[in-house]
Amino acid sequence: MYFEYGEKELSYLRQKDERLCKVIDRIGHIDRAVDPDLFSSVVHHIIGQQISTKAQATIWQRMQDALGTVNAETILSAGASKLQSLGMTFRKAEYILDFAKKVDTGEFDLDAIKQMNDEDAIRALSSLKGIGVWTAEMILLFCLERPDIFSYDDLAIQRGLRMVYHHRKTDRKLFLKYRRRFSPYCSVASLYLWAVSGGAIPEMKDYKPKDKR
Repeated sequence: MYFEYGEKELSYLRQKDERLCKVIDRIGHIDRAVDPDLFSSVVHHIIGQQISTKAQATIWQRMQDALGTVNAETILSAGASKLQSLGMTFRKAEYILDFAKKVDTGEFDLDAIKQMNDEDAIRALSSLKGIGVWTAEMILLFCLERPDIFSYDDLAIQRGLRMVYHHRKTDRKLFLKYRRRFSPYCSVASLYLWAVSGGAIPEMKDYKPKDKR
């Protein structure tokens, strides 16, 4: 499954911003995978913190192979030592177990998250051990497919803004200006800024001043 968007969102962004319009036309449609299962998405994101995408994929595959279905029951049955043996740190194993316990006891209601607005959902998710605001925002985008996510804490988004708009730096005031411009389709704008940041348009460069040290 991929993040769903189409001509409605693209037409809006093209009309709002000439430079982003050129980026959209140059790159074309972007397929970004989503995980519609909120429980596994939280676990997946905890695993992926501060490690490479490749390492995250390896550990996630091991977990699926070992547990079958990744849910609260299978994680609680596995325990910390089993989770750690899959390649994650003991702290991450503890975070995942704590999350599973809260879901299992009903202390954390996954269905309630789906009904919340973005702000409340981010607050609830970031109350979990091992989940910060940025991770909560990524869960909203790549699991719940919320249409208006634009993360100030995402360094690749900031880099994309510098590259497209030739800024030397991106502070919060500037960031909020673009957020207002792209809303209510910030998530789609994010996809294109990530693509630019990753080198999708080779001639675009980062205008951030070089460190003189």
